[in-house]
Amino acid sequence: MSTFDAALLVLRLGIGLIFAVHGAQKLFGWWKGPGFAGWQGAMSHMGFRPARLFAGISALAEFAGGLGLALGLLTPFAATLLIGQSVVIIGSAHWRSGFFNRDNGFEFPLALGTGVAAILLAGPGAYSLDALIGFAVAPEVEIALFVVGIIGGLATLLVPRLGSHQTANA
Repeated sequence: MSTFDAALLVLRLGIGLIFAVHGAQKLFGWWKGPGFAGWQGAMSHMGFRPARLFAGISALAEFAGGLGLALGLLTPFAATLLIGQSVVIIGSAHWRSGFFNRDNGFEFPLALGTGVAAILLAGPGAYSLDALIGFAVAPEVEIALFVVGIIGGLATLLVPRLGSHQTANA
């Protein structure tokens, strides 16, 4: 067992399962989570319109992306979803509170997003379903997916607020 591949497995399992659990809280209300109706209300409160659509996208990105990352299945695409979701989490819920987690800052989602980015760029490792089925993308594609995740997250932060601002002024 390569220590590099073992390290990627540990990183994928830890970060992937954290995201999947948060997604399950939002989708199903497990582990004292809000459930989908509660999450939809939270997304509406944060200014996302239509709230149901954005709630579904964010919860599924965390749940499916987290499971994909943990299993090492279609890892580049799972990581792209989670990078975008990390940008949205930081920008919509934590940025205004500063850096430190103790103040509800962006420290924790930044750590998760950074770990996801490292997995995307390093690959899932030998102990993954991707390795088992022979799925891989070229390094240039990994970099492009990293950029797509960042841009997608930033666009998600901008678009609903533009729509809610226009609605408020109409």
